[in-house]
Amino acid sequence: MPRRSGTTDIRIILALTLIHFTGDFYSSFISPLFPLFVTKLGLSLTQVGVIAGVARLLAFVVQPTVGYLADRYQTRGFMLGGLLLVVVCIPLSGIAPTFWILLCCVACGSVGSSMFHPPVTGMVPLYAGQHAGMSMSVFNTGGTLAFALGPIFITWYAGILGLEAITATMAFGLVVVVYLYVVVPPPESEGLKEYGFIGSLKKSLGHAWRPIFLIWLVMMLRAVVGQSFITFMPVFYVDKGYSLVSAGAMFSLFTMAGTFSGLLAGYLSDRIGFKAIFIVSHVLMTPALLMLLFLPGSWVYPGAALAGFFTLATMPLGVVMGQALAPRGRSMVASLMMGFAYGLGGAFTPVVGKMADIYSIQQVLFWIAIVPFLSVGLIVFFPRLEASHGDR
Repeated sequence: MPRRSGTTDIRIILALTLIHFTGDFYSSFISPLFPLFVTKLGLSLTQVGVIAGVARLLAFVVQPTVGYLADRYQTRGFMLGGLLLVVVCIPLSGIAPTFWILLCCVACGSVGSSMFHPPVTGMVPLYAGQHAGMSMSVFNTGGTLAFALGPIFITWYAGILGLEAITATMAFGLVVVVYLYVVVPPPESEGLKEYGFIGSLKKSLGHAWRPIFLIWLVMMLRAVVGQSFITFMPVFYVDKGYSLVSAGAMFSLFTMAGTFSGLLAGYLSDRIGFKAIFIVSHVLMTPALLMLLFLPGSWVYPGAALAGFFTLATMPLGVVMGQALAPRGRSMVASLMMGFAYGLGGAFTPVVGKMADIYSIQQVLFWIAIVPFLSVGLIVFFPRLEASHGDR
């Protein structure tokens, strides 16, 4: 029988969070190092966008397939094998001699990331007990905290030892993989083995596909905005005269603030529901992002934190809503909300990069910042759904 009870298994939730943290810690190395890759390999902004877009598009290609397989088979291969790919391939990007080899290293790391995310995310509600929103937010904090700490670490590390030296960082990740091999249990199948991909999708989503699609669309638009700022923010500020470490600090403040807002959003969602949190965060996201683009001097640091606070707040909530609406396909829903939405949203970065080459980064990001406010028109049609403690 699937393991569901009213008690939260903190040990397993923390182990799953460690997988999330470690994988995303290494994945966070690439964007803040783009200024060094640009200098070393002579990359254009279009090529920067291609690297970022291809890596995130692979999440779109691979995650739904992994989510489908993870809902059918009880194996840790996707989790630990995917994590192993990330901690090996991303550090190897430091010694990439050409654009194409760099693209290959980042792409392989992205495939690994898209392999572990669906099954790990799908396991969270099994061990969350009556605290689904909070548990998913703690799990999501592993990723956002990694994206906050990773850029600070890697810009400091590469600034002292050089870009090529980042290959040595894989040692930490390999130790974590061995530890997780010992402590993480296998995922539980949802009994969908007799169905094909489309059949499993229908069984998983059922009549809930319409609200799930609506939630997915908002998550995808948020991903377009968030990934555009995360990808081009370091290059934008280095071009404005800030140091690489300063740009990395802004990147980290952006994601660190999202760590706290994600926890707060998860806590509140267990009490007042999801819809109000989505509306407030998307309404305030636009002015926060616009303000970030025009703040002078050291004001950009609190501006980056405020923008990240609203941009990343709802990341875990879309997953929780989808899993509540379609509990039989936890991994599949997680792959749609995180991989499909995140990957397809990130796939727009080559277009954003091309437009930035033609116009300017600031001008393109200005118009992208308007998207969250417009998406409120979709959020008002979200179903009223509370995670644990609200009225049903």
